[in-house]
Amino acid sequence: MKVFLYFEGKPKDPHANALAADYVRRANHFAPVHMSEIRCHRTDPWSKHPGARKVLLDPAGRVLDSAAFADLFARAEMQGHDLVFMVGGHDGLPPAWRERADLLVSLSAMTMPHELARAVLAEQIYRAFTMLRGHPYPR
Repeated sequence: MKVFLYFEGKPKDPHANALAADYVRRANHFAPVHMSEIRCHRTDPWSKHPGARKVLLDPAGRVLDSAAFADLFARAEMQGHDLVFMVGGHDGLPPAWRERADLLVSLSAMTMPHELARAVLAEQIYRAFTMLRGHPYPR
């Protein structure tokens, strides 16, 4: 299983992006995790990752606790699927993507900067792997 994190646009705060990159580096100890910035109008994650499960961050998405989020990873590993996470920019993600997504997830009912959403998502990915592997991090 591989994990791909796609973010619309460039981050304005390099510190928040560095925090996300640190969690991605840590998560790479458990599985290949790739983080990159995209332009939605130039990217088609469905053709690039045809067999992957696509998870879009969306304010109207399901709110998952960390255990339910980790379960996404456990199921993907058992089924041999990659996971693709997409975070929109200031204007969100293209509406057509929402209809094609396998799952819409909300990180919080509160509004947060997209750079912070990157860091929160990357930390939750690391936390999911540590929970599944019995690592002491999530205690």
